[in-house]
Amino acid sequence: MNDTSLKLLHPPIVEAVLDIDCIMRSDFELGAAETAARDAYRDGYPVFQSRRLTEHVFEQPQGADAKFSIREGLQAYQFVAQDTKQLVQVRTQGYSFNRLAPYEGLDSYLPEIKRTWLLFVDVTKPLQVRALRLRFINRILLPAEDGQVKLETYLKIGPRLPDEDRMGLEGFMARNAAFDKETGVRVVTLMASQPVENDQLPVILDIEVTDDSIVAPDNWEVIAKRVEVLRELKNRVFKGTLEEECLAMFQS
Repeated sequence: MNDTSLKLLHPPIVEAVLDIDCIMRSDFELGAAETAARDAYRDGYPVFQSRRLTEHVFEQPQGADAKFSIREGLQAYQFVAQDTKQLVQVRTQGYSFNRLAPYEGLDSYLPEIKRTWLLFVDVTKPLQVRALRLRFINRILLPAEDGQVKLETYLKIGPRLPDEDRMGLEGFMARNAAFDKETGVRVVTLMASQPVENDQLPVILDIEVTDDSIVAPDNWEVIAKRVEVLRELKNRVFKGTLEEECLAMFQS
């Protein structure tokens, strides 16, 4: 098996997210869990905020007048650390842990993820875990000369022009979806450029890996093993997308 470990001194991660989606009890209401959730996460996450979803619905039944309605609903409670770099979410369909830059590596956060996950289980009492999703959003700054970058120097997978001599690339966006044949884990990658700034081309590399395994909510050992499987695939995709010269930029 290829070495998929990834130790970078300065990882280009701007946000890392672990979502644990659950099958909730039929009588679970997020609004009724607010007090218990706020009590559970007060230590370490003193900033509280709610997230609501507004949905605009247009319906045109056959032979009837068109109807327009607005639906609103509570989607999540967010508990934010004092420095605003870390937050835990109690969602209608599960739990999330978000970490913004600076990012020190998943191993650094797993104890806190375990602690806050078990608090979620105690507050909401989900029936089952139905999916785990690990997402890493990277912002990679590539050296540009006269607004242009030799992308093949830094990217193994990236855009190519039909006429490199007469055409100059102004921007790109590409999305790929795949699955790992051995584990069944799915991965979606999104790569997109941003406008050149300070002689650098920012490239967003968004990698999301998903495992649809069913797990008992209180079985942290199995959950942690599945998260490791997700990380292994994420690292493999990251290393398989970038050339060594690009990876070397994150070590200095």
